[in-house]
This record gives sequence, structure tokens and C-alpha cells, in this order.
Amino acid sequence: MSIEPASRLKPRHIALVASALWIASLALFWPGVAMYDTVAQYRQVLSGVYDDWHPPAMARIWALLASLGPGATPMLVLQLATYWLGLGLLAAALARAGRTRSALVILVMGVLPPFLGWQGVVLKDAQLVGALLAAVGIVGWWRLANRPTPASAMIPVALLLVYAVLVRANAVFIVVPLSVMLSPRPARARAKLATACIAVVVILGVAPLVNHQVLRANPSGVEATQALYDLAGIAARAPDSTTTGLTPSESAAIVARHCAKPFFWDPLGDDEHCAPTMARLHTLPASSLYPTLASAALHHPVAYAAHRLAHLNSTDRWLVPFHWPGAAPPAASEPNTLGLDSPNPAAQRWETVTAAIVEMPLGWPIVWIVLAIVALAAALARPDDAPRRLAIALLVSALALEASFGVLSIASDLRYHLWPMIATAIAIVLLADHAPPRRVVIIGPAALLLVIVAGTAARMMLQAPPQSYAGMLN
Repeated sequence: MSIEPASRLKPRHIALVASALWIASLALFWPGVAMYDTVAQYRQVLSGVYDDWHPPAMARIWALLASLGPGATPMLVLQLATYWLGLGLLAAALARAGRTRSALVILVMGVLPPFLGWQGVVLKDAQLVGALLAAVGIVGWWRLANRPTPASAMIPVALLLVYAVLVRANAVFIVVPLSVMLSPRPARARAKLATACIAVVVILGVAPLVNHQVLRANPSGVEATQALYDLAGIAARAPDSTTTGLTPSESAAIVARHCAKPFFWDPLGDDEHCAPTMARLHTLPASSLYPTLASAALHHPVAYAAHRLAHLNSTDRWLVPFHWPGAAPPAASEPNTLGLDSPNPAAQRWETVTAAIVEMPLGWPIVWIVLAIVALAAALARPDDAPRRLAIALLVSALALEASFGVLSIASDLRYHLWPMIATAIAIVLLADHAPPRRVVIIGPAALLLVIVAGTAARMMLQAPPQSYAGMLN
């Protein structure tokens, strides 16, 4: 029996390969890796009492699927199914267009340890990536054939995008730009920007109502964390300020206890560290904290910018030491008494490989940001066609999320950047059938080399950070 040449691969062959990869991924990660957040959400599923610290939409879906299997298994099946459905549809659409190599690259990309490794962790970030990929895959199946997406297909797309918006608070900065760029109306760039801005404001206002009124989640005060983090960051750099809402003694305690860390906000919420210092502010409603933050940022723009840039560098993993925490997915589940078991040793070996790879530039979000900018420049210079339009939508959504981290981010885990990384990789594959302009070929690699050299130098010179959560708190 002869093996069919790659040039004769058809969409049904791609579908079979994607299905096989889905089954293999399930076998590898079964029954799913449970992080601390996973355990907290599953506890809500079992108790029937929900709050909004973690997305209630995910916990509610989990409760609906709980009868299909124990522990994290139903959610693992869901996120891997949507993940491979989206990649499979995009690969099949490219194969149908005669771009067999591009189709195979899409599938190989899905197996990359930094991507698949995190998809084996039952977590809101993996749920987000799966929902977005499935939605893009459905739309791409039609758009890459220069056909409008039928109304019947838009129903699951809409449901997937709604779930994506609800499963992470900052997903609005992905979903809105993606939806607006994929929509034929409005056509002009300024109109699209205005539409996106209005939609973001509306969704940010409506999402809490959905969480509390529809999904019946109890308020947890999570919406105040960004303001508390930024106020502490300003106070650490301008301790004599009277505009942060903190007393002189509270500001002095923030400095003395090193409460404001670029890596994450967690010391501010930890009772043994800085929570007592922030307790008074924590009792205030978010509606009063954010005007206080705006005033503090206006009075101390340099302190605010220094705080935000320090965090942006941390979350983008650029000028940081080797082994900056939060990059690799856990190899085993968080210890628990809820029946959330760890996967087999093969999955743990896979995550060990992932931990090594994410230390390389492939695991630096800043590298993917540069790639996204370069790819967007190449796309804008390319003649209009279906791959170009889909690539631009993916790249705009990736860069919009990354831009939002400049003002809205309180932690540095790599998982927060999974969508920009995957979306950029897909866009590059979509654009690979046309040579980029000469200036992009020259400037792009130079910028990428500069970022990688600077990042490598920082990793060689800076002291290695603690490798435990407790160590980072201290």
C-alpha cells in the first residue's frame, strides 16, 4: 500500500489527523492537570456556591457537564475538542485551497509543547484559547474559501465568543477587535475603531451584571485588585504622595515590606505579607478606588509609568532572569481532597520538556509581540484576499490584548499570553504564501534579533529568582 503524497491531502485527511491528535492529547493529559485556580472552581461546582473571583461561566459549564465524568475530565475534553476543532478546520481550509504544507504546519503548531502543554491544564486560559480557536476555525473554513459564513454557522460562533468574553475578564480586548475586524461592516478603519471602543465599554459594563444576575455569582471584590495594585505601585515610588489614598504610615509599610512587586499583585492580598496594610483601601468600593487611581496617576505620571513598565517587562518576559516563574504549566495537579488527580508520567515528562522550551525565545511574549507587529506590516502591504483579512483580524486581536496589559494586568504568568502567541503563529502561516516587502524583511529580523539579544543578556546577568510561590511573595 502506497502512502499518498502530501500534495494530494484533502480536507477529510486533515480532519482525520486532527481527530487523532485530539484523542492522543486526551490520552496524554487524562484526566487533566488541576492548578490552584482549578481546585477552587471545582469546589464551587461541588458546593453550588459561586463567586466572581474565577469566571462563574466556566464553573457553571463545568456543573452542567459534571454528569459526563468525574473531576476535571469533562472540561479537559471540552477544551481539547475546541482546540483541535479550530486548528483542524483552519488546516482543512488551507488544504482545500491547495496549501498542504501550510495545513500541516498548523497541525504541527498545535503540538508545540508551550501550546499543547498549557492546553492540558484545566484552566480558564485554556478554555479561552479553545473557544477562540473553534470560533476562528468555523469562520475561517468559510472565509478562506471566499464564502460568507452562513447564519447557521454563526450561532455556534456567537456562543463560543460569548463564552470567551465571560471566561476571562480581559478577553473583551480579544473578542471585540477580532469580531470587528472579521465583520464586513463597518468597512473603514476609523469606524471599526470607534465601534470596537464602544463595544468594549458596553461589554465591560454588562459582564458583571451577567456574572451576578444571570450566573448568580457572589461578588468577591476582584474588580478592585487592579486599582489596589497600581495605587501600591505608585505609593512605592512616591511614598510622600497624598493622592494615593494611602496614609504616610501605609505607604512606608509598602516600601519597607516590598509590597509592590512587578511580577504580581499577590503580596497585597496575602494576610501574612501586605494585606493588613491595604485592608482599609480594600473596604472601599471600586467606584471610589479607580477615581483615586486616576488622580494619583495624573499627579505622579512618572511613578505610575515606571510601575506599569516594570510590570509590562515582567509579564512580557523580556529583561528578566532565567527561570522567571509562571512560564511552564504544572506537571502535576495541586494537592487536593476533591478527587482531582494528576495525569500519567508521560504527561509529566511532556511538561518537563515544555519547561525547558519556554525558557527559550519561543516562550517570551515579547518575541511574539515583535513577530505580530512584523506580520501585521507584511499583511497590510499584501494585496487584499481572504488569508490577509483573517490574518489581520488575528493579529489585531493579539496586539490589542498585549496593549491592554500596559494598564490592565496584575500578574506575569505566560498563560495570559497564549492567545496572542497562537494567533500570531496562525497569522504567519496564513501569510506565508506571499513574500513580504523588502523593508519588512530587513527591519523585522533586525528588531527580533535586538529583542532576543537584549533578553538573553538580561538572563545571563540578572540573579535567578526564587522558584517557589512563597519565595516570590517574600
